[in-house]
Amino acid sequence: MRHKKRAFAVVVLLACLHLPILFAGFVAPYDPAQQNRDLPYAPPTRIHFFDNGSLHRPFVYSQTFSFDGYQTDTTRRHELRFFVKGSPYKVLGVFGANSHLFGVDERARISVLGTDAYGRDEFSRILWGGQISLAAGLLATILTLITATLIGIISGYCGSWVDESLMGSAELFLSLPWLYFLLMVRALLPLHVSPTATFFLLIGVIGIIGWARPARLVRGIVLTARTHNYVLAARGFGATDSYILRRHIFPETLGVLLTQAALLVPAYVAAEVTLSFFGLGVSEPTPSWGNMMSSLQQYSVLVSYGWLMAPAAALVITSVMYWVLADTIRYWVQSR
Repeated sequence: MRHKKRAFAVVVLLACLHLPILFAGFVAPYDPAQQNRDLPYAPPTRIHFFDNGSLHRPFVYSQTFSFDGYQTDTTRRHELRFFVKGSPYKVLGVFGANSHLFGVDERARISVLGTDAYGRDEFSRILWGGQISLAAGLLATILTLITATLIGIISGYCGSWVDESLMGSAELFLSLPWLYFLLMVRALLPLHVSPTATFFLLIGVIGIIGWARPARLVRGIVLTARTHNYVLAARGFGATDSYILRRHIFPETLGVLLTQAALLVPAYVAAEVTLSFFGLGVSEPTPSWGNMMSSLQQYSVLVSYGWLMAPAAALVITSVMYWVLADTIRYWVQSR
């Protein structure tokens, strides 16, 4: 019962993480590429409820930028409104819309997590950038697990020289310095390509590199499963190899594959962030958590504008939640 409650809590938390990112256009108050050069490096906007001791609906004050820094104009109050019209976007990349969860009137701006050097809203960019980073992690994980499952099952079930050849390749991939190899492969690919092409190149590079470890785990399970009495009985009754693999072998690998998926997603998200951080991933103006953090390579930005580390915090939160999910799946597999 305790593990079921834990699993339910993890699923709810993951939904709370992914749904705002999935519907970033609605939740984000601004277009992620919209610049406001009058508000560079604006600090996070404070939301107020009291004015002169009186309770009001949530509101913000206007901010103005000068050489002395940002000044708050307490004489101009702007109420926070919900379900407002704003910049157009596409829901799930298909349906056009212009409704946003919250916002203020056009004379002011609400920047929940501040702005970057070009005055772009950091909160909006984190949500839109999360679509790139999380999608890269999820799709690369699917590619890795499909490759690992095929190679692991073939290797473990066929044995002999097939097993030796495939596992020898796995040993080669495991011995490679993963990060440097990833950087080398991506650096050899074309740099001047569209963001969409770069995104799929990243998925291909990241997904293909990481197949070796899960393939070895799948192979081990297959080696054990093919010696079970019910598999031997099925073979004795004339069952085909495809039937045995589909009915008896593959279901044994599902627990390990789910655990590996929960571990690989944050690893691959971090890989995308690393490549984009060094300028080898998705480029501006399309946001991703990696290229958003590239400005932190400047020491002055790192020490002066702490809110620009929000993408790193999002990466840490995402990784921890997936690690907890992997641990929960492991308990479930062991208790079956």
